[in-house]
Amino acid sequence: MVPKLWDATIESHRQVVHQAILDVTAALVRAHGPAAVSMSQIAKDAGIGRATLYKYFPDVTAIVTAWQEQQIARHLDRLAAAGETQQDPAVRLTATLTAYASAIHAHHDDKLFALVHSNDHAGRAQDKLRTFLAGVIAEAAATGTVRTDAEPGHLADYCLFALAAAATMPDEAAVGKLVDIVHTGLRPG
Repeated sequence: MVPKLWDATIESHRQVVHQAILDVTAALVRAHGPAAVSMSQIAKDAGIGRATLYKYFPDVTAIVTAWQEQQIARHLDRLAAAGETQQDPAVRLTATLTAYASAIHAHHDDKLFALVHSNDHAGRAQDKLRTFLAGVIAEAAATGTVRTDAEPGHLADYCLFALAAAATMPDEAAVGKLVDIVHTGLRPG
């Protein structure tokens, strides 16, 4: 809910309102699906007037898009953080693949997670993810722990498509085995 009193600054208040709108919309989409969410319901649940809501977003699609972009940035940050503590590029790659597969597994039945991966923003998100993963793969390839007979971008595509199967895995142990199989496919001949 949006606080009735202003925050310390107008900008911080706007950020609080913006985030409240995103959070309320996410909750409504999870509960009812994206087609059932209205601007009126978002305004009501966020504790703001419809006129205020329209100052921030023109429609539900714009809100969901903003939420998606926020989630994509957070997801990439989590993947980067997963391998950040690792000095060895091969270990960093394994940590990144594991974090990605675990996220797919954990959110496979989440309506919002599916929505993030289902429209034109998904293409941009996939490009960012592919670029990020290709960089991690290239670092590992430079140490000789990953094959070099294919471009890092192609290997990233292989990983992303193969790890999508994590959505169907029964548990984290099966996800770990899937990551091992994918990692084996990255090893030099």
